[in-house]
Amino acid sequence: MTIKQYAVQIVQTLQKHGYKAFLAGGCVRDMIMGKESFDYDIATDAMPHDVIRIFQKTIPVGIQFGVVIVVKEGHNFEVATFRTEDSYSDGRHPDRISFSTPENDVKRRDFTINGLLYDPVKDEILDYVGGRKDIEAGIVRTIGDPIERFTEDKLRMIRAARFACRFHFSIHKDTQQAIMQLAPQIHMVSAERIREELEKIITGPNPHIGIKLLEELHLLQEILPEVSNTRGVQQPENFHPEGDVFIHTLLALSKMENPSWTLAMGVLLHDIGKAVTFTVTDRIRFNLHEKVGADMATEICDRLKTSTDDKERIRWLVLKHLCFKDAQKMRLNKLKRLFAEEGYPELAELCRADALASSGDLSDYDYCQEMFQKLSREEVKPEPLITGHDLIAMGLQPGPLFKEILTKIEDEQLDGNLTTKEAAIERVKELFMK
Repeated sequence: MTIKQYAVQIVQTLQKHGYKAFLAGGCVRDMIMGKESFDYDIATDAMPHDVIRIFQKTIPVGIQFGVVIVVKEGHNFEVATFRTEDSYSDGRHPDRISFSTPENDVKRRDFTINGLLYDPVKDEILDYVGGRKDIEAGIVRTIGDPIERFTEDKLRMIRAARFACRFHFSIHKDTQQAIMQLAPQIHMVSAERIREELEKIITGPNPHIGIKLLEELHLLQEILPEVSNTRGVQQPENFHPEGDVFIHTLLALSKMENPSWTLAMGVLLHDIGKAVTFTVTDRIRFNLHEKVGADMATEICDRLKTSTDDKERIRWLVLKHLCFKDAQKMRLNKLKRLFAEEGYPELAELCRADALASSGDLSDYDYCQEMFQKLSREEVKPEPLITGHDLIAMGLQPGPLFKEILTKIEDEQLDGNLTTKEAAIERVKELFMK
């Protein structure tokens, strides 16, 4: 059975027990748009204790909000009792709920396109808010008063941009004006939730449109001022005929293919250092902008509560995003060290997107990829010819010199000048034991 069939089965079971039950929200929107959905929610007038009684395996994740997870063959389905909500003192969660009717339940939701119910038994769509019309027109519009909807849950402001870029919809002018008015209040939302929405935008369809929308809605200045500040930062026309740093960043985002969170953030942040390193001498220059940008990226990741591993990868991508331009002149050992990095495939994709968003010259990228494919893993990251134990056996004392010796021997090994342990030992004696 498919996920949808399991969801329909839950609806049928609830209806057989005498309750009203519908598929609700995004899965109905996707069905109308002819898109595959991977998340099915069910709305019902059955109370949480009734849902727990009816189904064999449940998880009471939010009984206080009328929400129970029903588990079917390893798939989780959120089953929520029709409700209304009142007062959102934290700008995210209701202080009180009351169980209600299907129509009132829909009217508490965020956008009209997500406010549809579907009865798979009767094959009937219930549309109390004009959701079908807005889907057909390609409009993201809040249900009811936009100020009220965004005051209830500030995260909805970013979600509006996400849905607009995901479906290539426009945002209704009243909804847009409300977001612009309330944008400074986005900080009431936790950094983790903001990061989750940002991740969905920049790893989903049309990330460039999403970031441009966030800027137009005054949200980007609130959540990523470093990116917003690249607007109007001019670049040398011979290297960047496309325009300023912000335009270049949007173009680079549009060139990504199947990006991970870390790659997408690397692309989004790769040139943020240019806004603070802009100088004009013989021409416009951005000296050490990759190093400055890497430090800024670290601060951004900390602010967004990004995991340590992801933060280190994003920082590394920003720091290394210029290295391909010197690749054809690199010594073989340096090139091999680059290829040995776990993040190399993401760096290559960043450099490809960066080039396509500026000069369009992919010769450096093509050279690196050709060399990367040509060199085996053993050649890129071979077993060390000698270790610290070997140096101790030679009578050397452990200390900072060990790292210098081992790095030098590894460089010569990567260049192909040393191939055996015996030769490596002789080279150590020649260089460090005279």
